[in-house]
Amino acid sequence: MGPGRTKGLRMAPAPEAQKSSACVLVVEDEILIRVLIADELRAEGFSVVEAATADEALSFFQAGVQVDLVLSDIKLPGVLNGVDLIRRLRAGAPNLLTVLTSGNSPGVHEADAFLPKPYEVRQAVVLIATLLQKETR
Repeated sequence: MGPGRTKGLRMAPAPEAQKSSACVLVVEDEILIRVLIADELRAEGFSVVEAATADEALSFFQAGVQVDLVLSDIKLPGVLNGVDLIRRLRAGAPNLLTVLTSGNSPGVHEADAFLPKPYEVRQAVVLIATLLQKETR
């Protein structure tokens, strides 16, 4: 079964509000997952920045990259995990939208949403588009 297809479920199309101006930072150390999500987000009209670690993601913010939403795995290589990352990012940008994902961590209350692994790529895209649409209203 390919990306974006689910057994017996039809995923709704991503909401259309202001996607082309939104930038999503995808922080995922598993390259195949990161590339699949990034490609699907780009196909929906989002700008996408990719990072394999929390340190790499922080360097984008320190360089002044404007990001509207961060999608991050919780378990990442290095000193910081995904929860640490969003805590640091929100210290400087309290309104930053965040989605955390993990295969073996419970939902995290510090993020705007939690996406348990495994998930369909389309499911992540629809969630991101929905959060960004709500923010632009």
